[in-house]
Amino acid sequence: MAERDRAPASVDLSTPNAARMYDYFLGGKDNLAPDRTAAEMVLQIAPQIRIAAQQNRGFLGRAVRYLAEAGVRQFLDIGTGLPTQNNVHEVAHTIAPEAPVVYVDNDPVVLAHGRAILAGSKNVHIVQADLRRPEDILDNPEVRERLDFDRPIAILLVAIVHFLQESDGPEEIVARFRDVLPPGGHLVLSHVCGDALPDAVAPVTEIYRHSSTPIITRSTERIRGFFGDLELVEPGLVNVSAWRPDTVEAKRISEKYPDGYFPAGVARKS
Repeated sequence: MAERDRAPASVDLSTPNAARMYDYFLGGKDNLAPDRTAAEMVLQIAPQIRIAAQQNRGFLGRAVRYLAEAGVRQFLDIGTGLPTQNNVHEVAHTIAPEAPVVYVDNDPVVLAHGRAILAGSKNVHIVQADLRRPEDILDNPEVRERLDFDRPIAILLVAIVHFLQESDGPEEIVARFRDVLPPGGHLVLSHVCGDALPDAVAPVTEIYRHSSTPIITRSTERIRGFFGDLELVEPGLVNVSAWRPDTVEAKRISEKYPDGYFPAGVARKS
């Protein structure tokens, strides 16, 4: 077995894993053969998904930079995924090295890689918890020790809510995180949307149905509802590539893919 195909003994090597598929879309090496096979099946149906994943990562970096420059000094990244380039703490700490960043995930692969890579990083912590149980995150002693919910904080739900099934109650879960935001707190969220690629929805979701975590596409308007009564900062809810593109390449991709197949936004509690 190749080194890149090794994984913790507790990990199912035969089932495609959503986090590792995303890593493959990003050009990473922390993925296994079943992940690559499933990801290539997705790309045959919707090749723009690779670009969408990369642009979603770019959106995350730009959003964190915007928040750090706006004075936010605490970050809670839920469903962080496998560590890659320009992680939340790397971006935030270029502006505010003292800012605590807490990563949360329930995937054993993510946790194993994250703890190995982040070991020794200052003001960075990783916690095992499940988005489907908000109180397990919000009441976690490690989270409460490192983050002060009475001060402005950014809660990041980037490319994770579309893994919540309808039976999980996604609106109620996101609302719980909105509720704990203090004045000056922000919610950062992106979500796969089926509006612009209707023919791809059924076959792509079928592939993910056989992975570790099925994916649920939702409409742009429903995604907008996740922000509740928070105030969306400019440019509002837009495709990931169109959220404050800061390079020539990002602007080119924003113009080439204007449709909202991956809406994203940053919203503030007044």
